[in-house]
Amino acid sequence: MKLHLLDGTYELFRSHFGSPPREAPDGRVVGATYGIVASTLSLLASPGVTHLGAAFDSVIPSFRNDVFPGYKDGEGIDADLLAQFALAERALKSIGVVVWSMYEFEAYDALAAASSRFVADVEQVVVCTPDKDMAQLYGDPRVVGYDRRREIFIDAAGVVEKFGVEPESIPDYLALVGDAADAIPGLPGWGAKSSSTILAHYKKLENIPLESSRWAVKVRGAEKLCATLRANMGDALLYRFLAELRHDVPILETLDDLEWRGAHRKHFTALCDELGFGRLVDRPVRWQDDA
Repeated sequence: MKLHLLDGTYELFRSHFGSPPREAPDGRVVGATYGIVASTLSLLASPGVTHLGAAFDSVIPSFRNDVFPGYKDGEGIDADLLAQFALAERALKSIGVVVWSMYEFEAYDALAAASSRFVADVEQVVVCTPDKDMAQLYGDPRVVGYDRRREIFIDAAGVVEKFGVEPESIPDYLALVGDAADAIPGLPGWGAKSSSTILAHYKKLENIPLESSRWAVKVRGAEKLCATLRANMGDALLYRFLAELRHDVPILETLDDLEWRGAHRKHFTALCDELGFGRLVDRPVRWQDDA
């Protein structure tokens, strides 16, 4: 048995930018919601997909904004997309998917927590997202990432091939190079090559000597990079904290609760009528007996 975990926030963004524009009968923009429902139903119809949970950023700000005010806060996100988050969560619930709505934490914290909680009980956890933050989970051979758009799996070896560091070093790597998607600035001058070279050897920020003459690997501009790290180690450790996934998000469901038993016929049919999703109403391959 495999457990599939869906990054609902990423999927909603992907549907917003990749699906044709669509309006409900009442004029609401619902293209992203249509796209994520169609995509999730397709996933559920795939062989081997029996247990599924999805996580959403129900609000964009999280506890990380309290720690670092410059962290992403949703500014600049299309209002038509933001307006569909609650609708998308409701839609996925109507097709029988367990949804974790995140307010204090972020969606990928919920995915990390679910992975940690259930990994010992399944053959494999498949995290459906290409988000680089999630790469820190793939040090466990039972946990892999899956980019649904490109149909590519990524494991520990794939993380090393892509980033040049082991999964455990991904937060440290992002602390140095930065992460524009999360508004983590990184340290000046530290690029992907220098960061991966250093971290491939030292693994964690605190293991890096603060004198370049003591570095066991050669990096161009080592003296300047070392001086930058020495002067900004506090910031680097803060950025790493921001990039680290939380595994303590309360996950109240059991593995049995995550088994997909089908769409709720009454609720899903009503949703399709409300939003003009006539093409989807017969798409579920399984229905629950309840209303």
